[in-house]
Amino acid sequence: MNPNPQQVLQLRDIHLPGAPAFWPPAPGWWFVAAALLALLAWLTIVALRGYRIRLQRQRVLSALASLEHELASERTPDALAQMSVLLRRLALMRFPRQQVAALTGSAWLRFLDESGGSGRFTEGPGRVLAAGPYQRSLPSDLDATGLIALVREWVNRNAGA
Repeated sequence: MNPNPQQVLQLRDIHLPGAPAFWPPAPGWWFVAAALLALLAWLTIVALRGYRIRLQRQRVLSALASLEHELASERTPDALAQMSVLLRRLALMRFPRQQVAALTGSAWLRFLDESGGSGRFTEGPGRVLAAGPYQRSLPSDLDATGLIALVREWVNRNAGA
């Protein structure tokens, strides 16, 4: 007796595989998740840095406003020294310490000009910052209004906008 070929093989139709599981995700999704986490971390760092720069700028400008009042009304040499200290602190925050820390006198004024003073620290109202903070009285050629405007411009340029 000859068996029927279909009965012997008992063939079935093609079966499709089941739907892929939700977890664990494919390697491409791990890469996308890692890239998104890295992007989120970078954006957080940039936002925090911007916030710190704006906060620093606000503090420096408020200190400058009080020094402006003191220099214009009371005309004390201490205000000139505090203005120089304020510039030095901001420069140390924004530029490499090796570049700024040891500067004094005309080298300090040249650095201020190179970093945003446009030549007005060595040739303009800012030149009193070289020796003025170390004198007992204010220099007679002090242009308080011009100096304050120059320092404010330098602070705005170097403390971030």
